[in-house]
Amino acid sequence: MTLAGTLLLGCALSISPADTAGRLAEADAAFLRIDYPAALSSYLLALHHSPEDTESLWKLARILVLMYEVAPQEDQTELLRHAEEYAHRCIAGDSMVAEGHTWLAASLAYQALAAGGTEQLRLSHGLLEETEKALALNPDDDVSYSIRGSFFRALGNASWIEKGIAQLFVGDVPDGGYEESEIALRRAISLAPGIMRHHYELGVLYLDMGRRAEAERALRHAATLPVRIASDWPRLETIGELLESEFPGAGEPSAAEGGE
Repeated sequence: MTLAGTLLLGCALSISPADTAGRLAEADAAFLRIDYPAALSSYLLALHHSPEDTESLWKLARILVLMYEVAPQEDQTELLRHAEEYAHRCIAGDSMVAEGHTWLAASLAYQALAAGGTEQLRLSHGLLEETEKALALNPDDDVSYSIRGSFFRALGNASWIEKGIAQLFVGDVPDGGYEESEIALRRAISLAPGIMRHHYELGVLYLDMGRRAEAERALRHAATLPVRIASDWPRLETIGELLESEFPGAGEPSAAEGGE
């Protein structure tokens, strides 16, 4: 079945006797197993049963963003488009659901990577606004902090000349850089210390900053953490490559090593 066919599955099937809560439980269990096709199908069935259910909507946005992270390039645009659509529907249904803003921000962040000029600037401001809304509703939202950390690291990697040119031609560039990135990523880690991505992003930030001892420590700790989402598998490979290239001969990461 094509991706588009899967996304339309909920509209094509008759309503299941299982209630929305039951379908969501099935979907959540598949999500934790990292069985994304099964999770996607069950979330769609839950939404088909209750078309305005905000929990189904934000969880659909989440699963589509996570599928994007490991999808073939030809599927990525469609996945993000649907993720953004479901997040907007969640917010339209109830703007007080923090997760709707979080996963809208995530979809905008990935779209910004492939955009350019004024569109990239628009998406950048959008993702910052959505993470601010999410954090106002849920100050313990580690995902929004992690998104902001990654964005500010990218902003820190742009030279003042590049920022000046961008501001001249496309408008106001968001403020921020390495310092804001470190603050956001450390906050994400304090809220969810067992998430590999947060430690990995902090390690890469420290490499960019030339803080090599801290970078190695963060990356080695990231490598000891469990795989929780599909993109953790390629992330583990990248961590191994970084440790080998940046810190050759330093030994293998140990589960006993402390984190950031």
